[in-house]
Amino acid sequence: MDIIQWIIIIFIALFVINRFLPTKGITNIPVKEVKNKFKDKNVQFIDVRTPGEYKGNHRPQFKNIPLSNLPGKLDNLDKDKEIVVICQSGMRSAKAANLLKKQGFEKIYNVKGGMSAWY
Repeated sequence: MDIIQWIIIIFIALFVINRFLPTKGITNIPVKEVKNKFKDKNVQFIDVRTPGEYKGNHRPQFKNIPLSNLPGKLDNLDKDKEIVVICQSGMRSAKAANLLKKQGFEKIYNVKGGMSAWY
């Protein structure tokens, strides 16, 4: 193999590793831990599902800010408070958590399994 092929292989490996390692500052937590946070007034709860999904089934502690609207709503959130993000399965909330991290939020929790894991 020549050097170009090695560089491409290394680049692909780094990309794959980066996609699957948790981002520093984002913690995946189970539903049970989320319920324990409901008593804490210094925690913000955001549901990034669509309004239709939210209307069909939600927890009242969570404010609905669809993922597509989140970038425009960041000014309404407090960077000094913890933030818990949920969606239906955990995929959109993971994207939201990464967006929040890039915007300077530091204490971010993504609900493992999303609303599908709620019991």
